[in-house]
Amino acid sequence: MATDEVRSRLGETDAPEEDELARAFDRIVTQGAQRLHRTWREVLTTGLAGGLEVGVGVVALLAVYAETGSHLLAGLAFGIGFVALLLARSELFTEGFLVPVTAVVAGRARAGQLARLWAGTLVANLVGGWLAMWIVVHALPELGATAIESATTFVDAPLDLQSACLAFLAGSCITLMTRMQQGAESETGRIVAAIAGAFVLAGLVLFHSILDSLIVFAGIHAGGPFGYADWLAWFWYTTLLNMAGGLLVVTALRLVRSKDLIERERQDARAEG
Repeated sequence: MATDEVRSRLGETDAPEEDELARAFDRIVTQGAQRLHRTWREVLTTGLAGGLEVGVGVVALLAVYAETGSHLLAGLAFGIGFVALLLARSELFTEGFLVPVTAVVAGRARAGQLARLWAGTLVANLVGGWLAMWIVVHALPELGATAIESATTFVDAPLDLQSACLAFLAGSCITLMTRMQQGAESETGRIVAAIAGAFVLAGLVLFHSILDSLIVFAGIHAGGPFGYADWLAWFWYTTLLNMAGGLLVVTALRLVRSKDLIERERQDARAEG
């Protein structure tokens, strides 16, 4: 009798948590399906806007770092970019791991749509960021020296264990940020998650394929002693390891935890034809 009573109480305690997880899962699948069913025009314009908005965060990062020499304070300032992405409902390539992948696994979209979202968003982010940095360097030439100094950190980085771990950790952290935002019930909670993610990524100078590419672009526009070949030599492995970190750590664990919810969603998708 006592054991049954304890189990009953535990069930009552766990029920709200399970309901909350189910609601978060439903939000992820719904949002992921919406993003994956966008047209090419919508994917590219949303990604272009995302690159421009992250550029606002990079301006803040460079300005604060130039004044303080503190990466941690600059990371906090970069939070402006992630908040802009959140409130403007734009798209960043590295935010496309947990949410759209879950929608595909749940049977609400196809793998081809996921590839289109990733490819289109990545290219559009880079184009938008390149344009933003060209404008910034010409509007605020005093930030050029800081951009060159910051960019050198990435283009001079060898492909070694430390670089690989920095890129892998960056992918894990931004995907965790996405998960935190999906689990938050209020806009305030989502903004806090955005600022926290920005602080970790930029404040600790992790290797992030989009954020740090914009810094390199700014350095190139400012006349730094490196070029696009140097950027590509860093960019290719950073992008792959960002994906590995986001998919193999946070996304995979969430999918395993949501196994029953995924099966339910698949059954619903099959029933709906």
